[in-house]
Amino acid sequence: MPHLFSIFLHLLFFKLVAPVTFRHHRYDELVRMLYKVHNECPYITRVYSIGRSVKGRHLYVLEFSDYPGTHEPLEPEVKYVGNMHGNEVLGRELLLQLSEFLCEEFRNGNQRIVRLVEGTRIHIMPSMNPDGYEVAAAQGPDTFGYLVGRNNANGVDLNRNFPDLNTYIYYNEKNGGPNHHLPLPDNWKSQVEPETKAVIQWIRSFNFVLSANLHGGAVVANYPYDKSFEHRVRGFRRTANTPTPDDKLFQKLAKVYSYAHGWMHQGWNCGDYFPDGITNGASWYSLSKGMQDFNYLHTNCFEITLELSCDKFPRQEELQREWLGNREALIQFLEQVHQGIKGMVLDENYNNVANAVISVSGINHDVTSGDHGDYFRLLLPGTYTVTATAPGFDPETLIVTVGPGEPKLVNFQLKRSILQATPKRKAPNSGHRNKVLPKKVQPQAAGKKELKMKQSQRGPA
Repeated sequence: MPHLFSIFLHLLFFKLVAPVTFRHHRYDELVRMLYKVHNECPYITRVYSIGRSVKGRHLYVLEFSDYPGTHEPLEPEVKYVGNMHGNEVLGRELLLQLSEFLCEEFRNGNQRIVRLVEGTRIHIMPSMNPDGYEVAAAQGPDTFGYLVGRNNANGVDLNRNFPDLNTYIYYNEKNGGPNHHLPLPDNWKSQVEPETKAVIQWIRSFNFVLSANLHGGAVVANYPYDKSFEHRVRGFRRTANTPTPDDKLFQKLAKVYSYAHGWMHQGWNCGDYFPDGITNGASWYSLSKGMQDFNYLHTNCFEITLELSCDKFPRQEELQREWLGNREALIQFLEQVHQGIKGMVLDENYNNVANAVISVSGINHDVTSGDHGDYFRLLLPGTYTVTATAPGFDPETLIVTVGPGEPKLVNFQLKRSILQATPKRKAPNSGHRNKVLPKKVQPQAAGKKELKMKQSQRGPA
């Protein structure tokens, strides 16, 4: 009986401090919700803005960490982005619920959540397109305007607005060239929307390792590439499986979410069938200038796209079921950032080496160390040959065996390159004409001469 009474008190306490409100949140309500969570968990959260939308609404992010606002070396950074399409609203609400859940479970001493927050820096952006959401919310879920609110206030689809780096990587794969951190055009800022610009600057400012972009309109975990190798053939978009060099890893990440989800893994959803509830983006339909591929080609971040509901704007009474179906998957996906290898790249004096390139033999996609000298390389279990290189240093190569559990710590200490200048021959002068070879060289020369004389005396064999 005392045990049952303690359970009752725990449930009552949880209900009092964390009233779960399954409803849609307009912009002002979203902001209040983020600050409410921050006020309840001030020591592990931080609210910050990465910029503003076309209409001046902040693009807010809620950060979870045991040291908010600080990158801790060897602690990976992971992000969730929701509501990129303003009328696809479930991801927005799920991320608000996730924020409440992480805060309350941390306060309640849930050791799984405590480990996650203390070992990971988590960034949650509930809405990338707050202007579009307000348009969609004004019409509500019961109207027939399927695309109303999808785009930003300038009428631009934000998931077709990132610089197209796929064209360059496909060329480089055939002809040689960089396989990571592809450069942006000089005029890229004038070619993208304010929301896109803010996100690009955001992901260049943090060394993100893992990410998911939450959408609606289907139920499937979509992984890169999104753009097919032959995007257009005679004016038609071509659908063709277009894998990245990390295809097996991306499939595993997608399956983790799909099988932890309540029903995604079943495959049949919304009139479509996806085996295991996952798909390569380009094999579904080819998409150019998307955020998912951009993350992989321009940064260290591995991003997948989560399509979470058949209905883009589900009714309020459906939100609780959707939360219960996604809660475990959202947590498990965050935990996937802790796999593969990680470590420090240092010089001989133990100074951090930033922007060192970490290459894995057999996988044509490199990552780089961050400003603090730490790197993170997601890998499946196996044995790998890993090399760290940096300008001015000799490369270092190690053989690494990765297990299925926590990431293996693999540090590199690079030595400064010593330039071996080839000595120039000087013209002989009178002072050196009669100088004999050093004694240690003479026997070798004499030996060769004697050998030639003996061979000439013997004649041909």
